[in-house]
This record gives sequence, C-alpha cells and structure tokens, in this order.
Amino acid sequence: MTMLSELTTAQVGGPATDYVRATSEADIIETIQRADSTGTPLLVIGGGSNMLVSDQGFDGIVLHIASNGVDALPIPSCGGANVRVQAGTNWDEFVQTSIENSWVGPAALSGIPGTVGATPVQNVGAYGVEVKEFIASVRTYDRETGRQKTFANADLKFGYRDSILKRTMTNGSPRYVVLTVDFQFELGELSSPIRYAELARQLGVEPGDRVDSALVREKVLELRASKGMVLNPEDRDTYSTGSFFTNPIVPLSALDKLPEDAPRFPVTKPGGLFGRGEEDPEHVKLSAAWLIQHAGFDKGFGLEGESVQIAGGRASLSTKHTLAITNRSGASAEDIFAIARAVRAGVKDAFGIELEPEPVVVNARI
Repeated sequence: MTMLSELTTAQVGGPATDYVRATSEADIIETIQRADSTGTPLLVIGGGSNMLVSDQGFDGIVLHIASNGVDALPIPSCGGANVRVQAGTNWDEFVQTSIENSWVGPAALSGIPGTVGATPVQNVGAYGVEVKEFIASVRTYDRETGRQKTFANADLKFGYRDSILKRTMTNGSPRYVVLTVDFQFELGELSSPIRYAELARQLGVEPGDRVDSALVREKVLELRASKGMVLNPEDRDTYSTGSFFTNPIVPLSALDKLPEDAPRFPVTKPGGLFGRGEEDPEHVKLSAAWLIQHAGFDKGFGLEGESVQIAGGRASLSTKHTLAITNRSGASAEDIFAIARAVRAGVKDAFGIELEPEPVVVNARI
C-alpha cells in the first residue's frame, strides 16, 4: 500500500487506500470520473511540497498528477511568448526552461518545489514575484459539471497565496482539477525589476533594477538553500513544506499592538497580466517569521530544552529559518502539527495575531 509519506516533501502521512499515478490528461480525467461516479473521496497531489496528510492517511483515491510537457502556442498580438504547460510538469525545471528561452518573469521563483499545476492554486510567490503576473489562463476539469472549464487570469480571483481554485477546495479535494496552465511572457535576457531588498543586496543592485535572468536564478537558489528551502536529501531542514505560515495581512489598527520595528509591507490589490494592482491603504502585510521569532520561538525550536517534549525531537522549526517546520527523522504528521500549534498559540498570545497555515492540511486540524 502506498503511503502519503512517500509522496510528500515533509515525509509524513498515512496510507492511501487507492493510489493512481496519472501521466496523461486522459488518465487524470478518467480517474476523477471513476471517483465521482462511485462517490469515492478524491485527493489530488502533485509534487507533495505543499500538503500534509494525517497519520490516518486517506480512505479514497489519491490521484498523483504526473502529466508532463511544454507546448508553444500562437504568439499573442502584443508579442512575447505564449506556452501551454501540463499540470504535472516540474515547476523548477520549467523555470530553467523559461530562462533558456528568454521568457521574462519566473527567475525569482526558482527552487520552489512542486508542479506547474499547483502554482495557480495558491498563487505561488517569492522575492516580490507572484505567478499570477504571467498566467494567461488555466484549463481545469470541473467536478460539479463534469466538463472542462477554462479560467482567464481575472477569473481566477488571485489573492495573496490564494485563488478561486484554492477557495473551492475541501480537505485537499478540489472542485476544479488543473489540467494545463497557459503562460504569457515578455521576451528578454534581463529579469523583471528586482523588487525584494534581500535579493537586490545579494545581486549587488538597487531595487527596481533588471539583471540577467540566469544570475537571478543563481542567487535565488543560493538564498533559498541558505534557508533550507531547496530540497536536499542530505539536509533535514529541507524535509518540510517550506514556509508553514503565510505572512498575515492585517488592518492598520493591528499595528498598535506591535513594536515600531516590526516589519510591515504594503499590500497590493489584484492586478492583471504582467501587472501588480494598486496599494491597499487599509491593510499591511506582516512578517510571519519575525512574529514567530519575537514570540520566543527560535530556529530549532523543538530540539532542545523543554520544547523537546512537544514532538520528542522528531519535528522542529528549521535550524536555518523559523518559518519552516521540519521532519528531523521519523516524525509523524501529528508531530509536525504539534509544533505548529505551539508556535501558532505563542504568536497569538504575544501579539493577538493568528497565523494561517500555508500547506493544505488533510484529515487534521491545526
């Protein structure tokens, strides 16, 4: 029997009653229809980098989407490049492909594990870039109607680590299963403007500058590796779901309860293709990592002192970054959840802010 721990980067999760690895769109649709026609619960998984399944596993069909391929589409009237990518395509390999073809935009999203089909679901982002900026449309299978449905960029209602695809998901089971993603890119050797100060410093440029996309990828991979955010079988800090909590977006009034030096960032409203929306004057984004650390949770929390009692040292905050919860060796899903609950409660006690988990949690509550 296939274990979900074998399919997820955190390497936790119980058995899958029925496991199907679908390498083609036809296989994906056939498996969905089999599940829905028999009333069998369905869990959809791609790279397993943003999912945590309970130790009880999943009593139903686990559909592992493994379709692969990148196809050129007719060039749009505005120029550039237009490509269609199968949902199971490895995201980081696609980023490398984009750089080789001078497609501008994804370089700052290098090193993010998972599949292309998962990126629009949570509007994947890093270092000031979000995938919504170059998604033209997403083709899905709508399980309620039994038909395919294509969403244009605006119809996906992208938000911070959010979309209509995520909001219509229940316990890891989506209404809309992503089949392909169409991207539209500008062409050029230089990256999109560098927006993130840390990345700009690493590159030796000012925010807003453009640099060679290959160099952006190189520096982003270095930064992510230094934080345990690039998968490495030799590094236990990478046995995680990456950032466990999203950066909270709060009303301006919430700042009254925070120290003046607490980092805060502008919030932008949804923007269109290639664009970023206007700034939201009523909300700010806080740093979840800063909140966690200043609530008393240091790197490696769970490995030493009284905190070992929470998960027996089997799970802890990363020793490189306070935002990741890692499987140190032999952790159960409940061990991961126990660390998450302790951190979440501590931040709420300290600052009155409740952190929201970023990964999809199946058959459990945090």
